[in-house]
Amino acid sequence: MYIADLPSYAALSNDSPHTPSYTPAPQAHERRLALNDRVRAGPSGEFVKQTKKGDVSLRLARQDDNAAFPVYGCGPPVEGTVDIVKTDGIASVEVKIEGVLKLQEIAEGGMTTHNLCLSRAVLWVKDRDGDVLCPNTLPFTLSLPTTFSDGGKTYPLPPTYESHLSGLPGFTATIDYSVSAFVMKPNLVPNLVKSALFGRDGNWSVSTPLMYRPRSRPSVPLPRPLITNNIDRGFAVHPGWKMFPSSLKARTDGGKDIISKLYLPASRIFAIGQPVPFHLTFNSSANSLAAFLPYGPIASLSRKKQFTRIQLFRQTTVDVRNAIISGTKTDIWRVDCVGDGIFRHAGDGPDWISYSGEICIDEQVKIGGFKAGGFSIKDCVVLSMTPPDVLKSPFRDFRQVVPIRIATDPWTEDGAGVGTYTAVYRTPSSSDDHDDALHMDDDRFTQHRVSR
Repeated sequence: MYIADLPSYAALSNDSPHTPSYTPAPQAHERRLALNDRVRAGPSGEFVKQTKKGDVSLRLARQDDNAAFPVYGCGPPVEGTVDIVKTDGIASVEVKIEGVLKLQEIAEGGMTTHNLCLSRAVLWVKDRDGDVLCPNTLPFTLSLPTTFSDGGKTYPLPPTYESHLSGLPGFTATIDYSVSAFVMKPNLVPNLVKSALFGRDGNWSVSTPLMYRPRSRPSVPLPRPLITNNIDRGFAVHPGWKMFPSSLKARTDGGKDIISKLYLPASRIFAIGQPVPFHLTFNSSANSLAAFLPYGPIASLSRKKQFTRIQLFRQTTVDVRNAIISGTKTDIWRVDCVGDGIFRHAGDGPDWISYSGEICIDEQVKIGGFKAGGFSIKDCVVLSMTPPDVLKSPFRDFRQVVPIRIATDPWTEDGAGVGTYTAVYRTPSSSDDHDDALHMDDDRFTQHRVSR
């Protein structure tokens, strides 16, 4: 913005202050330049978990009303109170947050466990020589770490997640967090009597799962759609988009290969709840394009009946050993289709034809990709052409894999929500920096695949 664009204040009289007084809204001679909606009120409800008879209550603040479980993101502390109905004879009160990653291979029988976090606080301890009773309400504040180490590498603290692959080989993988309160009584009576009066071993405990959902958003907005033209024989190049070239190989003698150009936003970071835009151009001779048309994208057909498809896949990998043995990784994986694209005809010429479209991310996807020890989730866009009869098709089957990142929240111009109590956002790393880490072998799409 240039200085000439700034609004001018009305002339001030000699008895007026040199600085104009603040008003919540612009005055008649003022203009709003930007509105920062960064600070919003977070949830104001409570999540309450009690012992069976209601003797002890664990109350967690700043939660949505009627939430099934307490939810926390990256940054905000876990705040609440431990409420005790009868405090006679209590020796100590403690609260604890714990996180555990468990990986198990079904066929091999291997299993590994990592402690992701352990935060503990003693809220009250009885003085040996004093007669002061424990308070009925004890407040606490505990923090979740932002990283964890598996003994070799350090990773961002992963979200709550569960996945499994049935069959042989197979796996189960869980990332669980919990918050617990313990009310301890002195060991003064036999265990049988204590169990009847106070609960097991004379102590009270109450625990609840904690949903850890770190949030992320792209650092740049999605670019404007591309436009086709005859000069470029398809879409004009734009810095906001990145082209991924490939080719469809002809099977017949004298047939000419088709060059495919897949365009995705250069950042390759997309938000859950927003479609993934794409553009696609096929370049070849008029005869090759004509032979390809029956196998190419057709907007009027059902997506599942098309021979050419563009989809979003999620690969979940478990490696109990988290190692490479004799040059081979020891991991087990599953691949799920979590989005199917639609095509729209965008233009054509004598030696080219172009399409635009978007991939809608499945609403069951709630988190982005991550890596935690031997457990990882990776996402990619897959463009494929699978003819119904390979021997009769003029072109070989085709598959192109492009790694992407998924963020939990969309980009916003003013950073709205960054300053809220429950939202501290990470920016997913550029996909260019993680092509090797996100590499997904084409062969893996034919094994342990779960399609929609």
